[in-house]
Amino acid sequence: MSFSIILTEKGGPTQRLDFEVEEITVGRVDENDICLPKGNVSKKHTKIVVKDGKIIVLDLKSTNGTYVNGKKLAGPQVIQPSDKVYIGDFILNVEPPDLAVPGESADGGDAPAATPGTAEDDAPVYTGGDATRRVAGYPSPPASAPASPPDEDAMPTSAPGKLRMARVAATSPSPRPQIATPPPKRAARGPAARPAANDGHAAAAAEYVRTLSLVHDRLIEAMDLRRLDLDALGSEELWNKTEGTIRQIVGKMDGAGELDALLDRDELVRDVLNEALGLGPLETYLADEAVSEIMVNAPSEVYVERAGRLERGEKAFSSARAVLGVIERIVAPLGRHVDESSPLVDARLPDGSRVNAIIPPLALKGPALTIRKFKRDLLSAGNLVELGALTGPMAEFLETCVKARRNLVISGGTGSGKTTLLNVLSGYIPEGERIVTIEDAAELQLAQGHWVQLESRPANIEGRGAVTIRDLVRNALRMRPDRIVVGECRGGEALDMLQAMNTGHDGSLTTLHANSPRDAVARLETMVLMSGMELPVRAIREQIAGAVNLVVQQQRYADGTRRISAISEVCGLEGDLLALQDVFQFKQEGFDSEGRVVGRFLATGFVPTFYDDLQRRGIAVNMDVFREG
Repeated sequence: MSFSIILTEKGGPTQRLDFEVEEITVGRVDENDICLPKGNVSKKHTKIVVKDGKIIVLDLKSTNGTYVNGKKLAGPQVIQPSDKVYIGDFILNVEPPDLAVPGESADGGDAPAATPGTAEDDAPVYTGGDATRRVAGYPSPPASAPASPPDEDAMPTSAPGKLRMARVAATSPSPRPQIATPPPKRAARGPAARPAANDGHAAAAAEYVRTLSLVHDRLIEAMDLRRLDLDALGSEELWNKTEGTIRQIVGKMDGAGELDALLDRDELVRDVLNEALGLGPLETYLADEAVSEIMVNAPSEVYVERAGRLERGEKAFSSARAVLGVIERIVAPLGRHVDESSPLVDARLPDGSRVNAIIPPLALKGPALTIRKFKRDLLSAGNLVELGALTGPMAEFLETCVKARRNLVISGGTGSGKTTLLNVLSGYIPEGERIVTIEDAAELQLAQGHWVQLESRPANIEGRGAVTIRDLVRNALRMRPDRIVVGECRGGEALDMLQAMNTGHDGSLTTLHANSPRDAVARLETMVLMSGMELPVRAIREQIAGAVNLVVQQQRYADGTRRISAISEVCGLEGDLLALQDVFQFKQEGFDSEGRVVGRFLATGFVPTFYDDLQRRGIAVNMDVFREG
């Protein structure tokens, strides 16, 4: 009895494996007939039996289960050749002999056509012949660590019927932070430098990618031949062994004249090492303190933000598979996953940097990745004053507001500096108060000791187990908080936040996306309606008027600078409309000769109503701040 397995890694290449036996096992370790050494595959995961014309699939008590057409197996199940078997990140189709691909020779000389719906360039099909196979050339990984997926390019087969080995990143138990050093001073040929000025630059970039891929292929071959016991290797030791192997490979290639004389050997070693065990070209940008944000639009299109300005990165990924491998290394340690059923995910790096990833079919140009870097040295109000984000009197006013337990909403567009300002204002909360922070991806860093940090959780692969921001806001009310700080309100949690502000939790802080203070209160109305409560608009506005004291508007200007453009007090209802009054404004007056925004901060002369209450209570306040400008 012979049959074939069509094996596809989600978002990756397809391989055809032929067997001359009645049953096979699939799992993470080598004694299986098909070895899939990934962290979400059990040691012995699934058994497949083809007998008497029937295809039977049985889960071997795996941790994550075996699925057929999206439904988890509860026992042995007879399947059809058209059914899809899901094992971790892999999809299997079983073909009996009568469905063998026409034109394929018995020795496996000709590869079958690509599977329907898969572009041939992105998912080449390989022919298998051996009974026991290590799929896609993976080294054996630790049980707890997910392995990196294979890249698209495949090594040529050396003999008919042998499984051709795809280039793949080796597995590290955990990413080692701060791997890369700053880019070399001399202009080495990087994978895809800034937009090519001419065809010569583009050809050099393409040649570098080819060389990097070749070294990577030989690295995987060498690591696999040595059969490294990764379970016995610590992360640091694995990095050192891998780097040593890469240097040996590069040295041999150099001696054989395979490398360009102008190629920077050290940079090549570093790039291969980062792609094999780290975060690829992202390592360079994560180590660069001048970079505040990293944006991967497509494997060859990486942009970074420096000093508020976007520019094309000097390095890029060699393939879509390399980007997917990096995304997997980021999200797997957090217990999250990204695949066709869950093609977008929020996560964070070990240093606290915020990550958003989205993959095909939603991302048409290939996997996209956005990283908001975590600042190790948090900015203070004094730093913001020095940077021109606000004035000293404005900072003093905001400090008074926080200490006087006013409820503040920080509003602004994406990348306008809302979270940075939220961190600064949270620092004004007195040390003796209990603070509960709630975020989608933990970014806030507070100096206070009495601080509980909560983070939401997405649903698991079965669509269960999600814990939303709204769930956490409700739970925080039972935790005896003095202050509740919500990283960002996006939906129905706004109602719970307003109710908390109105029921004894004064001094709470949150952020939301809006272009002006007036837009911010309108957004709050909309988000309360998203909660599902059928409240009259006037009742919602009364809630906002009673809960929110101030709206602080952040703005990112054309020159990349970030400033507070307005601080407005919510003065209550005037008829059916919420009344707002600006306390401070930034008035833009134009641009200088270098394109920088020119303007000044103004105090409008309006004194917030709560200042009278503070004075009646005998609390000293500085009225001079309202006479500035």
